[in-house]
Amino acid sequence: MFLDNLINRKENLSVIGLGYVGLPIAVAFARKFNVIGFDINAEKIALYKEGTDPTKEVGDDCVANTTINFTNDPADLQKSQFHVVAVPTPILENKVPDLSLVESACRLIGKNLVRRSIIVFESTVYPGVTEEICVPILEKESGLNCGTDFKVAYSPERINPGDPEHRLENIIKIVSGMDNETLEIVAKIYESIIEAGVYRASSIQVAEAAKVIENSQRDINIAFMNELSIIFNRMGIDTLDVLKAAGTKWNFLNFRPGLVGGHCIGVDPYYLTYCAEQYGYCPQVILSGRRINDSMGKHVAESVLKMLVKMGIPIHTAKVAVFGLTFKENCPDVRNSKVVSIVNELKDFGIHSIIYDPVADKLEAKEEYGIEFCEFSDLYKLDAAIIAVAHDEFKKYDYENMLNFGAVLADIKGILAPVADRAYWRL
Repeated sequence: MFLDNLINRKENLSVIGLGYVGLPIAVAFARKFNVIGFDINAEKIALYKEGTDPTKEVGDDCVANTTINFTNDPADLQKSQFHVVAVPTPILENKVPDLSLVESACRLIGKNLVRRSIIVFESTVYPGVTEEICVPILEKESGLNCGTDFKVAYSPERINPGDPEHRLENIIKIVSGMDNETLEIVAKIYESIIEAGVYRASSIQVAEAAKVIENSQRDINIAFMNELSIIFNRMGIDTLDVLKAAGTKWNFLNFRPGLVGGHCIGVDPYYLTYCAEQYGYCPQVILSGRRINDSMGKHVAESVLKMLVKMGIPIHTAKVAVFGLTFKENCPDVRNSKVVSIVNELKDFGIHSIIYDPVADKLEAKEEYGIEFCEFSDLYKLDAAIIAVAHDEFKKYDYENMLNFGAVLADIKGILAPVADRAYWRL
C-alpha cells in the first residue's frame, strides 16, 4: 500500500538536504514519484528553482526539467510520509563527529511528522546513531512513538562526486530497517530507481558500520601508499614507477599516493574511531593512517621548498602557483580540501602562493577558507607550479611557458611526464 500510493502519486516522498548526495537522489526519485526537495538554504533553493545545479552532479538541464517541488519551508514536510535525510556529517576541529546537522534535520522532521511515516537516513554516521540519537529527537519533537506511529531505516549514500562512471543508479544500494516490514518497503522503493539492485543488511547498525568501513579501508590503503612515497622519495626512486611494476601482479591493489580530503574518506574514519573509543578501544591502524594522510600537505610544501633552495631560487621572492583547490578532480566541492594545508604551510615560510581553480565553487572557497582565485593570465614566469588536483583541464596546459628556467614543477597526482630542464617532483 505504501509503495502503491507513491507510485500512484497519492503520497509524497521528501528528501532533506539537497547537496552532492541529496540532489541526485531527489532527481532520481522524481522520475517515479512526487518529490519534495527540502533544504534550509534559501539561496540554494532559489538556484534550483531557476534550473541551476551548483553541485554539477546532475546538470542544469536536469534540474530545470525535474518535477521536484523545491522548498525551504519545513511545513511542506507534513505532506510526506517517506523522508530521506541526506545532510552532511562533518567532523569538528578536534576530530570528533559533528552530528549537529543530522540532529537539526531530526528536529525539523519531528515537528512536521505525521503518523505512519518512514524516515530513512543516508548521512554517514557511526553504528547506533540512527536508533540511539535520531529516534529520541524524532519522538520528542513529534510526540509520537517509534515502532507504532513511525518507523526508521538506514541506507548509506554511495555517491561519488565528479565520477561519470559510478552513478547512483549503477551502484548497489545497502538498505536496512528497524523491522522486516520497514526493510521490505524501503528496499522496494529504492529498487525502483537503483538499476544495480539493493542489498538488505541484517540490521541498521550493520548498515551504519558498513558505510564507515568502506571509506576507512580506502583511507588506510592510501596512507600506505603515501608512506611508501615518503620512503621512496628519500631513496631517489620514483614511486609511480614502483607501483606500475608491482601492479603487474594479479592481486596487487591499485592505490596511489595523494591528498585525502573531502567529506567522506578524510572524515569517515574519525566516526569509526570515535565509536570504538566509546567502547574502550583505541584503534591503532586507522588513526595511524589518518595521521599520515593529514600530514601530506606539510610534506608536499616542504618538498617544494627544498627543491626551490636546491635550484637556488630565493624563497622569500618565489612566485608559486597552486593549481586546484577542490578535494578531487573535476568536482567543484572544496569541503575539507587538503590543498589548503599546502597553502598554509607555504605561508608559514613567507610564501603567499596564488591559487587557480576554474572548477571550484568560488563562493564556497571564499566563505570556507578566505581564498580568492587568481586569473589564468597570472600564471606566468612561475618559480614553482604545484599541480594539486588532476582536473582534466590542467592536463592540457603548457607548463614550459608558465615556468621560469630552472623552476620547480610539483605534480602531486602524477598527471604529466617529467618536464625537460625543470626540477620535477611527484608523490
